[in-house]
Amino acid sequence: MEFLTFHQSYSYEEFVEGIRPRTVAGAISYEVESGAFKHMCDRARSRSTTNHVLVIDEINRGNVARIFGELITLIEDDKREGATEATTCRLPYSGEQFSVPSNLFLVGTMNTADRSVEALDTALRRRFSFKEIMPRPQLLSDSEYAIPDLDLQALLETINRRLERLLDRDHQIGHA
Repeated sequence: MEFLTFHQSYSYEEFVEGIRPRTVAGAISYEVESGAFKHMCDRARSRSTTNHVLVIDEINRGNVARIFGELITLIEDDKREGATEATTCRLPYSGEQFSVPSNLFLVGTMNTADRSVEALDTALRRRFSFKEIMPRPQLLSDSEYAIPDLDLQALLETINRRLERLLDRDHQIGHA
């Protein structure tokens, strides 16, 4: 499992592959370097009997079209290695043929209170299932984080009722 966070400056060159400068003995050279997604695909391909997960936190914060580039199609189930419509593409920097292994799973997280959710790329929306995970205050009542003489569950429920009334349900505080 790998974990990374998208942000406004995150790019294809960091995610898939890009050209990076290197200094060796005072001389600068430029080399193609694999990014996080390509590394994860290579790892999943080399260990094909194990499932691999790439968690992308704040997926809506990055420019998804710019980060995924031509690979947005390759993450679809039917376009992955071994699938009925398996597809490859040629990477622009290395020129390598590339595909996504079927044992790599992508999980994207986002905060719905963040207004950039509305601008989430339609192409990405079609390729992911969305599951809302609301706060679960009951997890605080019998947890290792319980505080004597303070009902954390009731406190969180009270704060969230107030936030929902003043703002909306998307601004509630999570149990984590």
